[in-house]
Amino acid sequence: MAPTRTATIFLLSWPILRHVYQLPPLTSADPLFPQASATRGEVETAPRRNANQIVYLAFTSGTTGEPKGVMHSDNTLLANARAMAADWNIEEASVVYSFSPLSHNLGFGAMVMALSSGGELVVHDLPKGASAVDRILETGASFMLGVPTHAIDILREMRERGLKNLGRVNGFRISGAAASGEVVAGLLEHGVVPQSGYGMTETCSHQYTLPTDDPKKIIETSGRACAGYEIRIFRSDNPDVEAEVGEIGQIAGRGASLMLGYFDDQQATENSFNAGGWFLTGDLGRVDRHGYLQITGRKKEVIIRGGHNIYPARIEALAMRHPAIERVAAVPVSDARLGEKVCIAVMYRQGQHLDAPEVLTHLEEAGLSKYEMPEYFLEVDQIPLTPSGKIRKRDVQDWIEQGRVTPTPVRWQPKERAAQ
Repeated sequence: MAPTRTATIFLLSWPILRHVYQLPPLTSADPLFPQASATRGEVETAPRRNANQIVYLAFTSGTTGEPKGVMHSDNTLLANARAMAADWNIEEASVVYSFSPLSHNLGFGAMVMALSSGGELVVHDLPKGASAVDRILETGASFMLGVPTHAIDILREMRERGLKNLGRVNGFRISGAAASGEVVAGLLEHGVVPQSGYGMTETCSHQYTLPTDDPKKIIETSGRACAGYEIRIFRSDNPDVEAEVGEIGQIAGRGASLMLGYFDDQQATENSFNAGGWFLTGDLGRVDRHGYLQITGRKKEVIIRGGHNIYPARIEALAMRHPAIERVAAVPVSDARLGEKVCIAVMYRQGQHLDAPEVLTHLEEAGLSKYEMPEYFLEVDQIPLTPSGKIRKRDVQDWIEQGRVTPTPVRWQPKERAAQ
């Protein structure tokens, strides 16, 4: 067996380094490594100082196509982590609690943020049935990251136990999907400020609300771009023409946290930018005059009914404001005359229920126009989630197309106007 060599990396000149731990070389006398041979000298390796080199290769979820490897550097990762830490007062005394594993981009980002600010990271590791609230209190968590399901479960347990607050927790980044107004209001009542946001593997978590934002902004928007990043909305039919303020279009961005490109796929990298060098996300949204972003859907998920564009994300966001609804998916149903119609699939919270007219009335009262109203209704016991907590809408659409479920035709009836 060839002799084993060890490499000693000298980092003593790094100003951020506080401690150096060096293990003695392995020998054949070591009971744990009986086959190890004595080293034949040390190999000195100079530290790498290029903060733009690739250090993280993350793969997209592939929900709209084949997964792609996203390349990030120290600079792209730290830019976003430092901005969020500054905006949400995450520092050395902070304990960042991640419900997502480190193998997921949300959990990995939590780790980078905690390390960059000198704080502590706790990764959720409880067996099924154990109390998440007890674990949060035990660890002294001050800021959490998770998906709406985590927020719903924690809020339910706090209410059942009559807890007025969640220990030191004062902020909660909710990703993957929008949190309902009822959940946002409930967390605020318990001293926890939700953070609504938007981001991608390619761009990191560049968009979010602030602790000082009005609850209405937390519920209805994804906040504003953080320091070092900017977004613009471009026309859906022309990615090189900027849309008007308030107009729905494709979200694009650029800045310090943007990826270096897709691994071994130059064509995909080039296709993801417009002529002005803005990264095209494939998501649709609009920005108000104050810079707050509202997501309306995926470009490929637009439902076209008789030539009218309908954005599923808007229907879903409005539906989720009802406290009886736990998950919802708006999907297309083929129509011979109009091309597509909207079907709304609803999963209710345990012990609660609405009939179809009540759901449509809620949507109308929440601001949905008659042109966007669902024309099919589907009640389901379960809407699947991806491992990262996103709704698997494709599953619901497959159930309908395969005939495993049959949506019920519905028609919204406007309330009769009161007699003058």
